Amino acid sequence: MPEVLSSTPTKSNVRAALDELAAGMGNRLATSQAIREQHTNVTTWSPGPPPDGVIFPQDADDVHKAMRICAKHRVPVIPFGAGSSLEGHLNAPLGGISFDMKDMNRILAVNVEDFDCVVEPGVTRQQLNDYLRDQGLFFPIDPGADAQLGGMAATRASGTTAVRYGTMKDAVLAMKVVLASGEVLTTSQRARKSSAGYDLTRLFVGSEGTLGVITELTLRLHPIPEAIAGGVCHFPTIQASCDAAICAIQLGIPLARVELVDEVQIGICNGYSKLSLPEKPHLFVEFHGTDLGIKEQTERFAEIVEEFGGSPFEWSANPEDRSLLWKARHDMFWADKAYRPGSQVVVTDVCVPISRLAECVIETKDDIRQNRLVAPLFGHVGDGNFHTVVSVMMDDADEVERVKSFVSRLSERAIAMEGTCTGEHGVGDGKQPYLEAELGRCAVDTMGAIKQTLDPNGIMNPGKIM
Repeated sequence: MPEVLSSTPTKSNVRAALDELAAGMGNRLATSQAIREQHTNVTTWSPGPPPDGVIFPQDADDVHKAMRICAKHRVPVIPFGAGSSLEGHLNAPLGGISFDMKDMNRILAVNVEDFDCVVEPGVTRQQLNDYLRDQGLFFPIDPGADAQLGGMAATRASGTTAVRYGTMKDAVLAMKVVLASGEVLTTSQRARKSSAGYDLTRLFVGSEGTLGVITELTLRLHPIPEAIAGGVCHFPTIQASCDAAICAIQLGIPLARVELVDEVQIGICNGYSKLSLPEKPHLFVEFHGTDLGIKEQTERFAEIVEEFGGSPFEWSANPEDRSLLWKARHDMFWADKAYRPGSQVVVTDVCVPISRLAECVIETKDDIRQNRLVAPLFGHVGDGNFHTVVSVMMDDADEVERVKSFVSRLSERAIAMEGTCTGEHGVGDGKQPYLEAELGRCAVDTMGAIKQTLDPNGIMNPGKIM
């Protein structure tokens, strides 16, 4: 296992690192309490002190120089993107320096003929898609938040479109990474496939900042579909809604998005997003293709919905109608946060084989009811991934304990069904207790051996994953 820092670096080490960073980066180093507190976790209840300082690198050379300074003084490095991670990835349990990548936000190249682009890590998915729109291309991975692409790669993000376009592991062709030593590693070339050695790109996708700092990404792009249509339908039960989605997938209907939203979440969305949907389990669905293809797909899907007792499938190719539907989907976190004023929301996710999805969701909803929790549920039913957003009053010790126990049981339930404790949020510090149960001791030790090789002093985002 790596020689992980076991205690906070000495004040003299931190001071020396801050002095060198100040000399080399000037006002790109911030040490005020307010800015430091903005660079710890804000979207999770996972506790953690702020870093000792925050730097704002402008280019890869800044990252290279700052990394060498931190390595010299054995001061932790915590890469920071948009701040939307959900499992304690941004906590600084031993202090250290947060590397905020927001100013490294240049789109370096778009290769239209090759359907790829090269970007810096601070580019957001929306920024990239706005830039690509006039060229007939788009980047499909959509985690909900307007996350930075470097952070999305680091956490192996996915989202609503994963059923059709895959996740970040499918979207990243190559990366440049500054290692803990300050060396720059190129993981691959731009070719669509390679058999040249170990797959270093996939090693760093999902590494959560524990192996290095991403400074450049080459991403796979897709043509903007000729036609897009979206629709919604409701079902009498969770089982029926899951079965309908699974049937559609098994029949080969090319769904671009298929989202399960339970009746509790629908009620909350109605109030927050000014909708008027029946408070029953729903599927939000989207199709990409040609006008004729979409017509055929929606007709076949409507037949499946009817077979499983669903409401008439209402769909539209009107962009305004689709935008209203998906904005409500993406606003669910904020809707849930506003639903119970004064509460902290805990967003957690699991993923199971789709054949076990309905079973897992039903058991989870029973667990929620039995433990008197406010926990709406929604998810990417097309790939077996779902989320619960648990509301908790932090001054209620009994409720806090019930929520902790629920999150633990949810992870254990998914693993018992041959699934994973995290489908897309990552391990961070929140899902560490379940990693060995899911993968086994040998797998965790292998990760530790890789960590030891690339980060022998354990300075890269300590306390995360392992």
